Amino acid sequence: MPKPIVSIVGRPNVGKSSLFNRLLRKRIAVVDDEPGVTRDRIYGEMEWRGKRFLLVDTGGFLPHADEGIEAAVREQALLAIQEADLVLFLVDVETGITDLDAELARLLLRRGRPFLLVVNKVDNARRDPEVSLFYGLGAGEPFPVSALTGRNTGDLLDRVVAMLPDVPPEEPVEAVRIAVVGRPNVGKSSFVNAFLGQKRSLVHEQPGTTRDPVDTEVEFGGERIVLIDTAGLRRKPRRVKGVEFYALVRTLRSVDRCDVAIVILDGPTGPTDTDKRTVSYALDAGKGLVLAVNKWDLAPRDVPMRAYEEAVREELAFAAHVPLVFTSALKGIRVEKTIEMALQVAHNRGKRIPTSELNEFLEEVKRRLPPPSVKGRPVNLMYITQTGICPPSFVFFGRRTKFLPESYRRFLENRLREAFGFEGVPLRLSFRDALRKT
Repeated sequence: MPKPIVSIVGRPNVGKSSLFNRLLRKRIAVVDDEPGVTRDRIYGEMEWRGKRFLLVDTGGFLPHADEGIEAAVREQALLAIQEADLVLFLVDVETGITDLDAELARLLLRRGRPFLLVVNKVDNARRDPEVSLFYGLGAGEPFPVSALTGRNTGDLLDRVVAMLPDVPPEEPVEAVRIAVVGRPNVGKSSFVNAFLGQKRSLVHEQPGTTRDPVDTEVEFGGERIVLIDTAGLRRKPRRVKGVEFYALVRTLRSVDRCDVAIVILDGPTGPTDTDKRTVSYALDAGKGLVLAVNKWDLAPRDVPMRAYEEAVREELAFAAHVPLVFTSALKGIRVEKTIEMALQVAHNRGKRIPTSELNEFLEEVKRRLPPPSVKGRPVNLMYITQTGICPPSFVFFGRRTKFLPESYRRFLENRLREAFGFEGVPLRLSFRDALRKT
């Protein structure tokens, strides 16, 4: 299910990154007194009063920048406005209304996106009367907050979730939802078209839940597949600048809706930081994952496939359990194999293991490597049960489980994956102390 997107925009140095960090309760964005420190978009997932959404931080908006980093930030801010379900238009009570604030207000009103005027640096009640000055922007009622102290930020979040659209539940589909995602120009369109261009039984095209996409449903190998947002993937954004952010937002929306994400990597350049963020987001969201190294036909002939795979695995060490396929979408090489792998990962994601088999597994693991003792006292794991699928979730019961080291927890996860074939699937493990019998 795609999460609504809330973007924070404003001129340089009004406190966008500080507010972003305050709302997320994490120090993620770089905060500095020098204007323009935040140049790239940073996003974080939030939940407030039962509603989940993505919060996006942007660089300082300079409406007339034509070149250099300022122009790139301007384009990114415009894209943030275009893709957002709600915009937090941030201004600064200390400097009052500036020409940049007025220009941005006019732009927001022209674009017609829902937005909320937020006045930052209102650190105490003595500054509240100054907030009325911002009615002069003609951008609605100003909402006072302090990113520094947290004043009124809870009330702001109440207002935000009240303004966000309700996400309608998707129609249940007895099919595997696959999203083909990746950075611009890595070959997503070629991959999708290579798959759809071969002889397929095209069932129908149906609207998705994001803006103007079309999901394509096909039959392949006796199974129904829904390719998520293939129209969006095949259509290039109008703007050249800022397409990385456009792709990022589309990626997050598509990943939220899929069962399995195929992340297309550029063979000649290898994984980038954006690729790593995409892979990490998919795993955190509990989605199945397949890595497709595209343009392998362009790789130097003196580079062995095994050596290249080892290099990719080193860059994406946190996704060691994810299958990797070398493809050439342009030539149609291993495109079908990648889809077949995605279907297998989807089956792995829905796999349920009988409790008896799980406990036999646990006894065998303990025989090979018992849980370590902590301060001379053993940690005892007594039994295990599966509590859910998609992603597979397990609970280990025992004694003193809170002392179980993280290294042993990872060991159990890896052994579970090996024993029951959970390739490409994130596992959710929790540990509880069993109740003592009286």
